[in-house]
Amino acid sequence: MNIVDRVKKADQATAVKLLREVCYAENRKEAEKQKTVFQLWCREKGYEKAAELIDEDWGRMVAFFAFPKEHWQHLRTTNPVESPFAALRLRTDAAKRFKKADNATCVVWKMLTIAQSRFRKLNAPELLEDVWKGVHFVDGMRKTQAEKEANTEERAAA
Repeated sequence: MNIVDRVKKADQATAVKLLREVCYAENRKEAEKQKTVFQLWCREKGYEKAAELIDEDWGRMVAFFAFPKEHWQHLRTTNPVESPFAALRLRTDAAKRFKKADNATCVVWKMLTIAQSRFRKLNAPELLEDVWKGVHFVDGMRKTQAEKEANTEERAAA
């Protein structure tokens, strides 16, 4: 959203479309190609700050490539913490009318437990242990030790 804010309203729909191409690329290399396309479009339209800002935010934009592909859908979400509280915000005025703070707390607690029952379950929860143990993933695929060593040798030769 920081990048889109640097673009005029008339061009924001195009900017969002181009940024989605980056975020939904199949792998990091494709994402970098799409980033270049976005930056060329920005410079063509005179949005130099947006073109520069994508470089600053790049690490965060493509961080999900270092996790299992099955988890990408969950990692791409904009604000997973905010979602359960959307319904609560609608009722804050009502909570302010309670004479006792304990009553308001009970209402908030009950609403959160109801919202929790509708939370979407994580795809491939069996991979969480690998992520927790620090197993390396590249473009969503598990990276074995042999592949790591081969890539290290290729880089050294180049």
